Amino acid sequence: MPEKRGVRGVKSAVRTVALLELLAGRGDRPSRLDELAGELDVPRSSMYQLLRTLIDCGWVRTDSTGSLYGIGIRALLTGTGYLDSDPLVRAARPYLDEASRELGETIHLGRLDGPDVVYLATRESHEYPRTLSRVGRRVPAHAGALGKALLAERPDAELPLPAGELAALTPRTLTARDALLADLAGVRGRGHSVEHEETVTGIAGFGFALRRGVPAVDAISCSVPVARLTPEHEARIVEVMNGIRARIEAHASPAPGAPDWR
Repeated sequence: MPEKRGVRGVKSAVRTVALLELLAGRGDRPSRLDELAGELDVPRSSMYQLLRTLIDCGWVRTDSTGSLYGIGIRALLTGTGYLDSDPLVRAARPYLDEASRELGETIHLGRLDGPDVVYLATRESHEYPRTLSRVGRRVPAHAGALGKALLAERPDAELPLPAGELAALTPRTLTARDALLADLAGVRGRGHSVEHEETVTGIAGFGFALRRGVPAVDAISCSVPVARLTPEHEARIVEVMNGIRARIEAHASPAPGAPDWR
């Protein structure tokens, strides 16, 4: 079992978490018992018992036939609790609203989690159709503005990237490490990241790390359709988002005695 800080993992707990993460990652694609048992390398009988326990607790749901499984409503309650208890999310919300009003574009707040960025808050633009981004969605850090803004805060030798070739979300995603490292050098020089259709075709993004700690783990971004992106609009986005970043950094400091979450 994996160990962290000298503590041996509890096998049943690790298995339960792995199952919930697998179901959550499948979204609207339900799973069958044999698929889950094979994916997690767990005996079929053990997987069935675990599923029945989690169904009874509300963490997993099943269809009327009892043969399809998906993530349950308790996962939503837990995720909402995480957002409600996070001081940065609470502090950033009014500034995200302000950026959305000033720019008329979609604004995101995200957090680095291993090789991915998780969206913590989104303010959707009313000027164009909704993108794929949503709270709780995970996106490879190398592919988007949020992630590249945060990767650039780290030395190249310490980037939390998966082994091998990087995954492509669109034909324009940077999958070669040399190309990504060159791009991150540009981010460090500008002070913000830029991506053109690397996460979603037709959408460009600008990312700004929130430097509340070293290295930064949170960032904000602005997404805009490439058809609407003029040099003047890009300059306005950078100006407004830099101002929003500075205000979040100034007003989102932990309160005295607040937990130092890791």
